[in-house]
Amino acid sequence: MAKSTADKVAAQKAEGQKKAQAKKAKKGKKKDEFKEYKRETPPRLRTKYETEVKEKLMEEFKYKSPMQLPRLVKITLNMGLGAANQNPKMLESGVEELRVIAGQAPVVCVAKKDIATFKLRKGQKIGTMVTLRSHTMWEFLDRLVSIALPRVRDFKGVSPKAFDGRGNYSLGVKEQIVFPEIDYDNIDSVKGLNISIVTTAETDAEGKALLTHLGMPFRKTESTDQGAQA
Repeated sequence: MAKSTADKVAAQKAEGQKKAQAKKAKKGKKKDEFKEYKRETPPRLRTKYETEVKEKLMEEFKYKSPMQLPRLVKITLNMGLGAANQNPKMLESGVEELRVIAGQAPVVCVAKKDIATFKLRKGQKIGTMVTLRSHTMWEFLDRLVSIALPRVRDFKGVSPKAFDGRGNYSLGVKEQIVFPEIDYDNIDSVKGLNISIVTTAETDAEGKALLTHLGMPFRKTESTDQGAQA
């Protein structure tokens, strides 16, 4: 009896070692895959910022030090899915679509408290969001201003009044299908998302100048149009 017990323990130990080795080999394989697709050149928009935009901002605002130059910090994408309460599959599709748009895995947002008016329960899944930084942030902004926004129906530019007073900008996209990564035939419903661009600019004027030089197509105000016509 003692011998059979010892054999079982030895077999379990050997099996555990095999699993650990397989897990280690799998982890090493994933690392090799990431090394294989490692970026060799910086994003196009980041290169434009370093070579062109910085110089223009220095001339425009007369900065005494390059450290005063406004720069991008992060971009947050937020997709509200309140209807997912009745249709759980909508949440799954929303997470997958946001992952494809952002190029990064999003997180699911849950309600922090009960709200009877909206039939909302604490802990209920109500949306998804993702925060982009570094290369992923620059690549997304490049795709947004160069490809996605021009695909918006009857597009006349984004509002220049959506700054928060501290140089940060927010805009809403009514249809996720403006992003070419989304296949219209494979979506269950049209969803909108909010995009928040956080910068180090101290004023809205500096934030707007930064985004303008990066290619953000701001809509001209009525006063500007009248002045141009006059």
